[in-house]
Amino acid sequence: MARRAETTAPDAPEAQEHPTNGKGRATPSRAEREAARRRPLVPADRKAAAREARIKNAEARERARLGMAAGDERYLTQRDRGPQRRFVRDYVDARYTVAEFLMPVMLVILVFTFVPVRALQYYGILVLWAFFALAVIDSAVMVVTMRRRLRAKFSALERGLTWYAVMRAIQFRMIRVPKPQVRRGQYPAQ
Repeated sequence: MARRAETTAPDAPEAQEHPTNGKGRATPSRAEREAARRRPLVPADRKAAAREARIKNAEARERARLGMAAGDERYLTQRDRGPQRRFVRDYVDARYTVAEFLMPVMLVILVFTFVPVRALQYYGILVLWAFFALAVIDSAVMVVTMRRRLRAKFSALERGLTWYAVMRAIQFRMIRVPKPQVRRGQYPAQ
């Protein structure tokens, strides 16, 4: 009888080890992967989950509000994004405009129209129309000089910059959004 070899041959499959091959575990089946991904549709504590979601949303809104007020490009609306829009904002914010005082003047004139003195009403309306004409002329001058500076700085102008500038000029400086980033008289560089 032939004796059995106690040692295994070096080329036997069980003796060969592949320390560099494989990932050291079996590939999970599709069912196992899907089971690992499953989460309940409704969390166990819905009130706590809703509270956490509210807090997280409030923090995100506050971050966005502060970023928009600071003029951070990531938080600006599509209407306010871009270097040309920033130039227009800075140009409008750097100057005094007649149009920004239009609303307070209109309010004062409105009060004068309730006074029963006919002459006061008449002159109040004349002052209102004169102020309105000044605001239109001032806005036209602002737009012409702003567009000249924009053309000097940028080769092609975006659409809607004129309307954007006029609408910003009509607003009170303190309620403009994004907040003014320049002081009065500090015009943007060409």
